[in-house]
Formats: sequence, C-alpha cells, structure tokens
Amino acid sequence: MFSLGAAQLLPNQGVGNMGAGGSGWIRLGVVGAALTLLTGAQEQMTGFETRLLASHNRERMRVGAAQLHWNAALARRAQAWADHLAETGRFEHSPNLPGQALEGENIWGGTTGAYQPEDMIGLWIDERARFIPGTFPRNSTTGRVEDVSHYTQVIWPRTTQVGCALAKGRAEDILVCRYSEPGNVVGGNALPTSS
Repeated sequence: MFSLGAAQLLPNQGVGNMGAGGSGWIRLGVVGAALTLLTGAQEQMTGFETRLLASHNRERMRVGAAQLHWNAALARRAQAWADHLAETGRFEHSPNLPGQALEGENIWGGTTGAYQPEDMIGLWIDERARFIPGTFPRNSTTGRVEDVSHYTQVIWPRTTQVGCALAKGRAEDILVCRYSEPGNVVGGNALPTSS
C-alpha cells in the first residue's frame, strides 16, 4: 500500500539541506508535487481515497478539466448509500431528496477484494471508447447515454468536488462516488470549453 505522510508534502522540504546524498529530497519533492497535482492538497485522506481521487484527476487532466478536490461530506453520504446497497443487495442510484442540493453519483460493483481503486474508476474511464464530444446527452457513439454517463460525470468540467466510499456486500464490493456540482446536465458540454 502506498501512503504519503503530511510532512512529505511540505513545499521545498529539504532544499536547504542539500549536500552529498541530498538528491533524494529533490525526488521526494517531485513525487509530492505530482501527487499534490493529482490529488489536491486537502484534508487527511486514506491511501484508498487518495488513489480514487488521483484516478479521477489523471483523466480530468488528460481532457483539460480542472482537478477535483476531496469532500469529506460527500464521502460520508457516499458511505451511507454504499452501506445501504451492500446491506440490501440492491444496485441502484440514490433518490434525490426534496430540499437537498443535487449531487452526481457513480456506482461500481465487483468481486470482493479483487479490484484496486484504479480498476474501479478505470471501468468508468473505459467508457471513453464510446464517448464523442458534444452536448449532453448526445455523447455516445452507440446513441445510448448510459454507455458513457459514468465517464462524462468523471470529466464534467463544472464538477469540482468528489467523495467516495466502499462497502462490502454479501457477494461484492460496492463503490459509490458523489460529485458536486453534478454532471450530466442536459444541454451541457462534457468537455471544458475555452472562454
């Protein structure tokens, strides 16, 4: 498992102590900078959460969308829904609740313990093969929006925050990611546009 302590993300750490063997500090700084770029500097996250966020942000960087930031409140709501799905054995999106802000949602299910975080997000990113730029919902080479709607949520340019959670069901792991602001807005563009 890969984890990075908070002290390793301090800017310019070790630069004043360069000498024989000091180059390791430079490499560490580059790794820390790259992880900050991919994950955003934010509240303490688990290694699992960091890897989920980095997977989202790698694809967003590829299409020119701004990086997402982790939102612990979204993650708590994702955990509640993932737990519900695991407990009931159902696989469905959560209902929109009256009076609450809308959130985007992606759901993944797979064999318990068989998938890494990058694989989970990667399934949604693989929908890119059927994605065509344009106005949502006309973004699929198949003509079926459901063939690309996980991907379009991942890259949606107006989405700025994400929170995800994993629950173990009887036969599968369930991952739920929540997004704010939600993507897949009819008439919106799934790719960033230049102003």
